[in-house]
Amino acid sequence: MKSDSARPELKREEALELYYFMRLNRSLDELLVRLFRQNKIVGGLYGSLGQEATSIGTAYALAKDDWIAPLIRNVGSLLVRGFKPRDIMTQYMARVTSPTQGKDGTCHFGDLKTRHVISPISMLGDLIPVMTGIAMAGRYLGQKIVAMTWIGDGGTSTGAFHEGMNLAAVQRAPLVVVLENNQWAYSTPVNRQVPLRDLADRARAYGITSYTVDGNDLIAVLKIAREAVERARQGDGPVLIEAKTMRMLGHAQHDPAEYVPREMVEYWKARDPLTRYEKYLDQHKLRNEKEKAGIHARVERELAADLEFAENSPFPPAELAEQGVYCNGCHAIEADWRRDKRELMPPKSSVKPEWTIKNFGGIETEPAGAADRAEQPDSLREPAVAHSAATDRKRKISAPARRARR
Repeated sequence: MKSDSARPELKREEALELYYFMRLNRSLDELLVRLFRQNKIVGGLYGSLGQEATSIGTAYALAKDDWIAPLIRNVGSLLVRGFKPRDIMTQYMARVTSPTQGKDGTCHFGDLKTRHVISPISMLGDLIPVMTGIAMAGRYLGQKIVAMTWIGDGGTSTGAFHEGMNLAAVQRAPLVVVLENNQWAYSTPVNRQVPLRDLADRARAYGITSYTVDGNDLIAVLKIAREAVERARQGDGPVLIEAKTMRMLGHAQHDPAEYVPREMVEYWKARDPLTRYEKYLDQHKLRNEKEKAGIHARVERELAADLEFAENSPFPPAELAEQGVYCNGCHAIEADWRRDKRELMPPKSSVKPEWTIKNFGGIETEPAGAADRAEQPDSLREPAVAHSAATDRKRKISAPARRARR
């Protein structure tokens, strides 16, 4: 876990803007709960209470041209990217003014043209290979972009997660994956899912740089996210950030989360990310009472106006159901090339059409290979190599039996 002493320097304007997003995210969540209880929300409601710092801190580290693919609890990232509370409200309330025109009752929406947001995919893990492809495409087109997506602790057990991470590693894709370890995959605790203390180890298995950070510390999250984004942008390959946090409500509003021990709830309640950030602002004198009151008033004013807009918005007409199902020339999709295409073709392509590797990946044991072995790392010189496991047990990979000479 990263210590509280490792703090990035924040400009006052940044600190206040981050507070605005944190306050807006929290207040919007509370408002949505009230709307759900008033039966004004169609379908389920998936809250982000307790996880605001992870979504906001990571998304805030990105540039305007970068791409994100949030999940259902990453409302904070949508706010950072420029979506308004009314977009979230009308979406949950299935109004025609919502981003999907009332065709989806949850936050499954995006914006490919302006905000560079990919819609969430309900099959957890599937966004990893999708965003790997976007990261690779950006590099191919000569765009200096980074792709970012989020995944929960339970989602790291899906095949798509591992396939996507492996592809990203092999391709050195500029991808940042934020693993929100919120302790519960619905009602299954982490220690019943994975025999690991740090889920970041799952990325290390693919040779991917990983970090573990206190997901309830906004400043620590932002510092690590900026470092990860910079590494990816500079061509160092994908990065995974494990943010240890807590889902403070049930999986959705229909879930009372009675399976969560009360002591666990109290432990994480004392580490509320909004309260901790407010203390940070006060300790570093990054806001005064007038600025604090002004941000609170702004949040209340915007939520009230957007709620009025959402409640006065109509439901979609029946004839809208057949529209937007198939695209037959409804829009054009064109690549945004920022490099000469000839750079990707021989003879200008920097990639040679051949594959070379010493020893062809094998373990050299013949005496005739002594000279080659002297130049190889230990893992290729020895007939058997011990690899340490997370449990500190040693497992040995035995050398294959030597063939009899004829």
